Amino acid sequence: MARRLATSVGTAARRVSSLNALRYQLRIELEHIRPAIWRRILVPDNVTLARLHPILLWSMGWQGGHLHEYEIARLRYGPPPEDEWPRSEPIHDERRFRLNRFVDTGLRRFKYLYDFGDHWEHIVAVEDVHPRTARTQAVICVAGENACPPEDVGGPPGYLEFLAAITDPTHEEHTNFSRWIGGPFDPTAFDLAEVNARLAEIKA
Repeated sequence: MARRLATSVGTAARRVSSLNALRYQLRIELEHIRPAIWRRILVPDNVTLARLHPILLWSMGWQGGHLHEYEIARLRYGPPPEDEWPRSEPIHDERRFRLNRFVDTGLRRFKYLYDFGDHWEHIVAVEDVHPRTARTQAVICVAGENACPPEDVGGPPGYLEFLAAITDPTHEEHTNFSRWIGGPFDPTAFDLAEVNARLAEIKA
């Protein structure tokens, strides 16, 4: 009887938790690029900053493999520093912080930096709050525009140079960049279904 009661209480607690679960609507925009490269996504309100990292990556279209960090209210958050890449300023462990902790204090915008070499800065804005239902995908992209730049292209200045060459067959670097990218590149391309197929792999 006691075991059955404990199971019932646990089930009820999970139902209450699911009823109170929320999702934040976030807009991610890549800085210093025009026309704007942006995505609008829904994420669980209690997502950790560590888990949010691949969500932001895959929503934008990055492949990963480079260092990252957040700048939130003038403090920095990221993975624990490693000896081969020492940090000059203190950085808080992203695994220990959930997004709702910041939003509950009034935070509405923060910065996400990907690839310390190319220095891709993203502004993440908390646009809205929605109830979360068990039948919906935990993380989902609902809108966006324009293609993610290629990895290791050289940051915003390198990307602009790449676009100038790849879109102009007469450009002196057109052939070299075409070979480097491995085929045609459409800067206006955005496939919502493809983004969500990637995001469906994330257990948030």
